Amino acid sequence: MGAAVLAGCVSSVAIVPQPRAQQQQQQQQPGAVRGPAGSVTVPIGEPVRSAMPRPAGPIDPGFRRAPAGLDNRIFELWRAFPGKTGIAVQRIDGEWSLSQRGDQLFPQQSVSKLWVALTVLDAVDQGRLTLDQRVQIGPEDLTLFHQPLAARVQSQGSVTMSVRELIETAITHSDNTANDSLLRTVGGPDAVRAFIEKKDLGSIRFGPGERLLQAGTAGLKWQQAYSVGRAFYQARAALPDATRLAARNAYLANPPDGASPEAIASALTRLARGTLLSPDSTEYLLGVMSRTRSGPRRLKAGLPAGWKFLHKTGTGQDYKGSTAGYNDIGIATAPDGTRYAIVVLLGDTSASVPARMALMQAVSGAVADYHGR
Repeated sequence: MGAAVLAGCVSSVAIVPQPRAQQQQQQQQPGAVRGPAGSVTVPIGEPVRSAMPRPAGPIDPGFRRAPAGLDNRIFELWRAFPGKTGIAVQRIDGEWSLSQRGDQLFPQQSVSKLWVALTVLDAVDQGRLTLDQRVQIGPEDLTLFHQPLAARVQSQGSVTMSVRELIETAITHSDNTANDSLLRTVGGPDAVRAFIEKKDLGSIRFGPGERLLQAGTAGLKWQQAYSVGRAFYQARAALPDATRLAARNAYLANPPDGASPEAIASALTRLARGTLLSPDSTEYLLGVMSRTRSGPRRLKAGLPAGWKFLHKTGTGQDYKGSTAGYNDIGIATAPDGTRYAIVVLLGDTSASVPARMALMQAVSGAVADYHGR
């Protein structure tokens, strides 16, 4: 079964062959307004608390073990998809997890914005920052790729936003300039790495920031002029193919922003359980993630009506049809309140975008199909 089959299907049942005879054993482990030139203004109010009900009543059979057949379904999806793929599923209100290539490092790309937000909110919990603290953003702070804030900065000279507004913009719109502004405010990459270590999040790296990461992945040295218009694209296109390919291969072999699917699923589980942040910060961040606008046809689209999903996506650079990092991670909540952390990381794939989305939908769809069995 190839990518062409995946591209034409969104149902996990439709694209999965009969389960293999012997299951592979898995190790157990505990409304924006668009303005001129593409600018985006995000309406911000008080922190919005997410409705994340917990399961009620007696513990169901799926609390201590994964439903029979789910491991096989995930394996078959993983095996059939072209490219390096990592998948992890963990029951948040339970005691099981399963994965494929779960302990290997994959490029995170904008998934890493979640660790910045967590670090900032931990600083808020410690009294070192406040959500209402103001941050000024000027031309020297602009980044590259998706940054709707750039239009406002270029038209106004500079803008000032609260930490709350920057979190909302960085997570829900995946704005790179908003994220790097938060990163600068909280103390830079070392502060995020210190948070990851303090919370013992495991195999999760944090890179040097958006500008240096993307420039290095392309084979360039960052210049601030690349933040304007299409200057970065033009400079990248002027590079010899050998330079670009060598830089890309080096990034994929040892991604500075790499993370394992199992570590991300565990971190999502701990976030949902309320063991990473204060109760107020936990509910606030879950509420923000529920408003993510990117990737509506990734994991979210595979869940049936009545399910809720909050998430963060990540997408890397393309090179001759291959993408270094096409990801979605999130928390799915069943109508009965049962929660699952779901992680799909495509480290390097030349499959079509519809096929990538179909795989993700099939994974989340499989979790829903087997829920309660």
